[in-house]
Amino acid sequence: MTHSPKSRKLALALALFGTILTLPIPVAGVHKFYLGQPLWGIIYLLLWQTPIPRIACAIDAVLYLLQDGEDFSRRFGLTPPQSQSHPEKVTTMAQGLRELEQLRLDGLISEYEFEQKRRQLLQ
Repeated sequence: MTHSPKSRKLALALALFGTILTLPIPVAGVHKFYLGQPLWGIIYLLLWQTPIPRIACAIDAVLYLLQDGEDFSRRFGLTPPQSQSHPEKVTTMAQGLRELEQLRLDGLISEYEFEQKRRQLLQ
C-alpha cells in the first residue's frame, strides 16, 4: 500500500458523524475519502439525499468497531509492508522467483507448475 497510515478511531468517528449528522451539506462518505477509497466516497456523496449513505456509514462504523485491529491496520496501512520490515526475506524470495523462472524458461517445469510454485513462494 502506498497511502499513509490511517487512524481507526478517526475513521470510526467520521463514519459515526456521517450517520448522525444531518447537515444541509453531505457529510456521509467523508470516512471513505479519509481511508483512501474515493470512489466509494463519491457514491456516498451522490446519494446524500437518500438514507442509503447514512445506513452504510452506520454499517461501516460497526465494522470498524468490531474489526480486529490487525485487520484494520493491514487494510488501511498502519503496518509496514513485509518488504520494509524483512529485507532479507524479500531477497530470498526474489532469488527463489528468479530460479523458478529459469526452470520454466529451460522447460523443466510447466507453466502450471511455475504458477503453483510462485504462489507458494509469495505466501
